[in-house]
Amino acid sequence: MGMGKEIRHKIAERAAQEIEAGMVVNLGIGIPTLVANYVRDLPVMFHAENGILGTGPSPEEGKENPNLCNAGGFPITASPGSSYFDSGVAFAIVRRGLLDMTIMGALEVSERGDLANWIVPGKRVPGMGGALELAQKAKKVVILMNHVGKDGKPKIVKQCSLPLTAEACVHLVITDMAVVAVEKDGLVLKEVFEPYSVEEVKENTGASFVRIDKLVKEGNRL
Repeated sequence: MGMGKEIRHKIAERAAQEIEAGMVVNLGIGIPTLVANYVRDLPVMFHAENGILGTGPSPEEGKENPNLCNAGGFPITASPGSSYFDSGVAFAIVRRGLLDMTIMGALEVSERGDLANWIVPGKRVPGMGGALELAQKAKKVVILMNHVGKDGKPKIVKQCSLPLTAEACVHLVITDMAVVAVEKDGLVLKEVFEPYSVEEVKENTGASFVRIDKLVKEGNRL
C-alpha cells in the first residue's frame, strides 16, 4: 500500500505538534524531513547527522543550494544561528544524549517499543546508519510510517520479526491511520485519523491496545 503526498504531509504536520520551543530535534530520511515545513515560527534547532545544527524548511524549487543538504542528500535551508561541523561532532551530540527528540521511519514497531527499521533480510541495504544510536540516545523517539506494509500486514506488532535496531526505545508512532503511544503497560490509542474508525485501526494493528484515549472513545477524528 503506497502513501500519497497529501497523507505524508498530514503525518508530518501531526508530528510537528510534538515539538516544543527550544528543542534540538533530529529528522530522519523520508516523511520526517517534511516536519521542518510545519514548525516555521517555533524556535527549534534541527540536527542532521551529516553535520548541521539549525536546518530550516525545504527550499523553494529553483532556490536549492547544492552544498546544503540533509543526511539523505536532499536540499535543505539553514536557519539563523545554524552551525556546521563534521559528522564526528554530529554523532557526539547524539551519543551525549543532547537530542530532545528524533523523528524517523520504521519497518516494524513492537508493543513494547522495539524498533526494526534498517533491513529486510535478502534485500539490498545501505547500512544501519545513525538510527542505532539515535533510537537509544534521544530523549523521545517518534516513528512516522504506514500503518500496514505493502503486503497488507500490520507494522505495529506484538513482536518484531525483522532484525532490531534498538529495544524498547519508541515513545510514539504516527501513521496514516492513527497516533499510538507506547507506555509502560502497553500500547495506547491516542488519536484516529479520518476516514478510519477505531475498529479499522484495531483490525490493522498486530498487537492489542491496553487503553483507548477518552477523546477517541467520544468519536473525535482528526
